Amino acid sequence: MVDQGLDRTDFRILREIQENGRISMVELSRRVNLTKTPCAERVKRLEKAGAIRGYFAALDPVTVDAGHVVMVQVQLSRTTAPDLEAFNDAVQDVPEIQSCMMMAGGFDYLLKVRTRDITSYRELLGNTISRLPHVLQTHTYVVMEVVKDEVTLPMSVAYGK
Repeated sequence: MVDQGLDRTDFRILREIQENGRISMVELSRRVNLTKTPCAERVKRLEKAGAIRGYFAALDPVTVDAGHVVMVQVQLSRTTAPDLEAFNDAVQDVPEIQSCMMMAGGFDYLLKVRTRDITSYRELLGNTISRLPHVLQTHTYVVMEVVKDEVTLPMSVAYGK
């Protein structure tokens, strides 16, 4: 769990690391106006606290055959706590499901799914998504153009942006 006691410098470190996960400690220290050792200690503390959950490379979806995007509304047959937990657990095992959000309203979940093309999506829908625990109904919306698809989190202006 992240400690809510993050200060302005912590947020500056998070913003810089989020922008470039491969930044050297020397360069990060320079950008946040700390010496190397205190900066490295803060980064370790932020990692341990869970504020930094990991490091990754941003890949081009088309190059890696994942350029086809659909949004899928999912309605479950039942929504008891064990049913929701079973669905939540099963979704974790489907790599094409990039995002799964429980919704309030006329359906239960919204999935963001990436595949190579519509044919591979149709196969995934029939063989995997429709067979997830307690799925009653799905509605698929094909994304025609991705205008903005950020994985970074906004850093508040109040913390030194």
